[in-house]
Amino acid sequence: MGGKEIGVRSDVFFTFYFLLSTFYFLFSGESMIKKRVVLTFPKEIVEQPITCHLIKDYDLIVNILSAKVNPNEEGRLVVEIGGQREKLAGGMDYLKGLGVSIQPLAQDVRWNEAKCVHCTACIPICPSDTLSVNREQMRVSFDSERCIVCGLCLKACPYQAVEILF
Repeated sequence: MGGKEIGVRSDVFFTFYFLLSTFYFLFSGESMIKKRVVLTFPKEIVEQPITCHLIKDYDLIVNILSAKVNPNEEGRLVVEIGGQREKLAGGMDYLKGLGVSIQPLAQDVRWNEAKCVHCTACIPICPSDTLSVNREQMRVSFDSERCIVCGLCLKACPYQAVEILF
């Protein structure tokens, strides 16, 4: 019961901190840069509060777009990180010092409608609702603006109608 209260306070703290940081950048005149990156964590550090340190110690805004984190396994986060240039560089150095692999999110997913047979196998696994189905027509559609390049649809599609472009 006590643990739940701490979790709620933590959520309130981070929401407040996120709003405060956003207002700071909006009204301070300092330019904020954003990067979309893929962070791969060695299994030895996957349970450490690394994202919390990025927010608290480097004044960064971290928006988690996709996550696969399990105890004792390599973890992967797709994030958008924003902040002042020097602080962002410091945060990246902190991650590299921990052994976290940082790759730019320079990938793009392409859906090939000609290959798609609209079997809808990709629909339930798409976490961002990039792939959706019109139930009346039973036709799949793809909204590239929503895609977070998680790659789950590639594994689900038996007709290889989805591919990642580098």
